[in-house]
Amino acid sequence: MRRTVASLAAVLLAASIAACGDGAEPGAPSGGATAARGLTLILDFTPNPVHAGIYVASERGLLADQGIELEIREPGAATDSPRLLEAGRADLAILDIQDLAIARERGLDLVGIGAIVQRPLAAVIAADRERVGQPEDLAGATVGVPGLPSDEAILNTVLASGGIEPPGVEKVTIGFNAVAALSGGEVDAATAFWNAEGVQLRELGVATREFRVDEYGAPRYPELILATTRELLGSDRDAIQATVTALAEGYAAVEADPDAALDDLVAGVPGLECDAQLGQMEALEGSFSPPLELDEAVLRDWAAWAAENAITEAVPDVGAAFDFDIASHPSG
Repeated sequence: MRRTVASLAAVLLAASIAACGDGAEPGAPSGGATAARGLTLILDFTPNPVHAGIYVASERGLLADQGIELEIREPGAATDSPRLLEAGRADLAILDIQDLAIARERGLDLVGIGAIVQRPLAAVIAADRERVGQPEDLAGATVGVPGLPSDEAILNTVLASGGIEPPGVEKVTIGFNAVAALSGGEVDAATAFWNAEGVQLRELGVATREFRVDEYGAPRYPELILATTRELLGSDRDAIQATVTALAEGYAAVEADPDAALDDLVAGVPGLECDAQLGQMEALEGSFSPPLELDEAVLRDWAAWAAENAITEAVPDVGAAFDFDIASHPSG
């Protein structure tokens, strides 16, 4: 993810899934006799509940049980994860599915091996819930967009569900400043992530209306993909399979006990505050199941939608872009 989340308001804390620190104790790594295979994973954004399953797998020794020592890296300001993968400077990365498709269209032979979340996180968020009840109410509105093709596709899909052509709204490029633009009244609506900006805006007391793209015309595609290179899949497939197995177990644990998973996330990331992550964890409930699995039919629907909305020039080759032997059967 590309955006940050602020602390929860007291009312959300009172209704939170559980008090931080009350979860189950992390398990200890098994410490097998053989040397662990070291791999490097680059996150898509600073650590947050989307990544909880990764930290569960690390903190509870699930990766160690599979013989994997995983170095988890946060992306830098200028990180280009697809290029780092292709150059062999990272083994795995979490990519937005649209970025995976664009990277492949530019000639990078990257392969999706698992779905981190099982639905889109993108939405059009309106700041006035009373005035905007349905997409058709966005007619004539000022809408903020970051300036990326994928966000244009999100907006156009939601507008089309309300019978509005793109010229029917005034688009303003706001970068990744949706929270400030919406809370400050600079725009009437904006494309943003409902699990991040959506949570933050509610914490700030903004009465928003969310139009989640998969509820307004887009397929229910997995927003974030665990990716690697075809070269590494060929040379070290067993290690990749072992990693996917461990991460799938980690994300299953998130769904089973989000409280304990949040504790693992905080334990694994120095300086991360539990209270500030509760809203996102609640928002994501149910989004990780089935853990890491990819649905080929869903991905073919996504590929058609991506090309139709000019995210890609041609329909992505799903068979080449994803490894279903690993991703669809993460438990081996």
